[in-house]
Amino acid sequence: MKYTSAQANKILVGLNADRDALLSKEQLGLEFTAATCENLDDARPPYDYAAVQAELAEIEAKIRKVKHAINTFNVSHEIPEFNMTIDMALVYIPQLTQRKNKLAGMRNRLAKMRCQNYDGSNLINYTYANYDIEKADADYKAAAAELAKLQNALDLENSTAEFEIDI
Repeated sequence: MKYTSAQANKILVGLNADRDALLSKEQLGLEFTAATCENLDDARPPYDYAAVQAELAEIEAKIRKVKHAINTFNVSHEIPEFNMTIDMALVYIPQLTQRKNKLAGMRNRLAKMRCQNYDGSNLINYTYANYDIEKADADYKAAAAELAKLQNALDLENSTAEFEIDI
């Protein structure tokens, strides 16, 4: 069946939730405490080791298939406006975010700032920006625009482009 990446990720969330719920139930059924005078079969919680392991294996196989399909899609599907695959975009987004954050600090600085003098002298010290603050501002705006454009393009691909998952 064909799914979008967004749909596949929702399937993956559901499968992981099913696995986690089954593991929690398994944990509750692994052992039990009974008084010496109790009938063990009456005190025993319902738990079928073989059935639980088979169900876990089935869920985990589906998780592998879905993750593989998503990964294959990400390494093969190109975002047209950026001439890069989705997996490259997923690396580029944090790089752009880091650049944007660095430039945010650089663009918000003053060209000349008076320093605090803690040594007791009467000298007045200044710290000077050693770069063009206006250029840093322009680069910040460009990085922010590129990041927003890439995120929107990625969202569009993830919600419209379909790929096959056999689950």
